[in-house]
Amino acid sequence: MKKLYFEGMMTMEERSLRITGADKTFFNKITNTLTKILIPTKIGINGMLISIKRNSLIKAYENYISEENYNEEDIEKKYDSCYEAYLTALDKYVMDSIYKKVKNNTASEFEQNALSKYYEVTSLKENEYAEYKYRKQKYLLELDYEGIKLSSKEKIKEKYQKFYVSKMDSLYKSILKNYSIKVADNINNYDSTKEWIYTKIFYTLEDYIQNILSLKLELNEDQNLKSIVSEYEKFESYTVGKLDTKDNIEKNMILLGISRKLFTHSLPLIVAEQCYEKLLKDARSLVQDTKIATKREKAYSMLINLIEDYNVKLLSTKVYWESPKERDQYKEFWKKYQDILKLKETDFIEYVKQKEILFIKNDIKNLDNGKIDYSKLMKYYKRKLVDYGVMKQISNTCKSEGKYTKIKEVA
Repeated sequence: MKKLYFEGMMTMEERSLRITGADKTFFNKITNTLTKILIPTKIGINGMLISIKRNSLIKAYENYISEENYNEEDIEKKYDSCYEAYLTALDKYVMDSIYKKVKNNTASEFEQNALSKYYEVTSLKENEYAEYKYRKQKYLLELDYEGIKLSSKEKIKEKYQKFYVSKMDSLYKSILKNYSIKVADNINNYDSTKEWIYTKIFYTLEDYIQNILSLKLELNEDQNLKSIVSEYEKFESYTVGKLDTKDNIEKNMILLGISRKLFTHSLPLIVAEQCYEKLLKDARSLVQDTKIATKREKAYSMLINLIEDYNVKLLSTKVYWESPKERDQYKEFWKKYQDILKLKETDFIEYVKQKEILFIKNDIKNLDNGKIDYSKLMKYYKRKLVDYGVMKQISNTCKSEGKYTKIKEVA
């Protein structure tokens, strides 16, 4: 297996990163002035060093992926060594150039943001080392790639992009695998105490699709990606404008759908299932809590689509079930769903109606666990079933209680 090396490149970050206010003593004024004069030289030296290390890395990477190499182990070691030296040079650039420019108030907005992100990443080191080591590499590669896009020749950019996409693919998978381990934790159901991990998973998926998948589609080198182009285009429609709660749930639903094709090992089914359950909880609560009728109907429509996604894209691929009863219940559901699909070509309106009825009835069963109060949603569901004629409303009069309405299922 091709390894990902990171050890040995952290020496520069042991320096203090705290930015302090300018000291007004005469000595410090002179020091700051000299630093400002020397900064361009530092940038030039570091820039040349990065360029040299980058070129060596690209050559090593091309040998590494070549089918004509005869000593794979030595070539892999050379590639790993070049990669480590390249990252060390980038880390030195952040410390020697960007940090000093920010400290002396000569940094651009890009450089200020770069240092801020550097702090964010290094803050993970003490408590989340696994995530830190992957995100540190990801950060440094992104930093250099931004510069390459602006200043490098097209040929250099093209060669670097091949390495960049490959390495970033590996890093994103490692980050997601790390989250998956935290989420799974021998628990098969959605766990509300891990909300922050679910949020990080969705954030990482979105980040990957925006920055790496889009680049892979642009390079058009992976023919397997053709199957997700339509889903990617749906995702793009959620990258413009301000999103409300419904939009965010729909966007995350698309992200999960794409992840089932791109990250089946890094984000295994047991984890994806919990992510879907988190979205279902959010969608049900939105329908239940929305007061405006038109907005509630839109939220309800989104929930129905999510229920279909969950059952078709995830549960239909599930092999191991918690109990034979759950497996048999799903088999029964799946048979009914397949029968309803046959109506799609002959009677589309009836197809939509029967599918919605099936999803409502199935979700009502899932709401009976009593963990969350969904009484308002149950009432809304049953009203829908009454409208579709599969349940009927019976009015009774009780002297002590007055008149009340009871809903009873016909079939």
